[in-house]
Amino acid sequence: MSQQGFSLVELLMGLVIGAIVLSLVSPALAALGESNRRQQAAESLLAGIRNARTQAITRNQSVVIHGINGDWSQGWRIILDISGKGPRDSSNPLLVEHASDGRVPIVGNWAVSRYVRFSSLGQPLMPKKAFQAGTLHLCASHEPVSQLQVVLAATGRVRLSSDKAEQALCRARD
Repeated sequence: MSQQGFSLVELLMGLVIGAIVLSLVSPALAALGESNRRQQAAESLLAGIRNARTQAITRNQSVVIHGINGDWSQGWRIILDISGKGPRDSSNPLLVEHASDGRVPIVGNWAVSRYVRFSSLGQPLMPKKAFQAGTLHLCASHEPVSQLQVVLAATGRVRLSSDKAEQALCRARD
């Protein structure tokens, strides 16, 4: 009488091979997941900045996009800047809010480290009417490397760049 099925040894060998393959694949899957989260965060931030500029032009008023609690990694808010104090004035009307889980470190250089203000003409301006331009870096989680950059030009144009480079601002977050 012929026996059908697997012996215990065959079953254990199959499990061992499966475990080895899984251990080899899991770091690559984790890196892919982190890369996808970073790309989504960059595209969301890019769309948010473009939306803020559009809101400023459409409403003919100053509009500010700022990091939640001063941290772009936690998400962003778009507000009408009626008082001229930006995110420091909680009475400014909220237009849009996009919260994030904070798993993607996002840091900006001094000009855009906390907020971007658009004038009624769609120009990025600092409070004293000086132009505002800068770069927001989307950093790798475990190394001081900027993987993606959201670049704001003095004209108000915003673009996404993918120049992977070591970045001191990313190191400061560790």
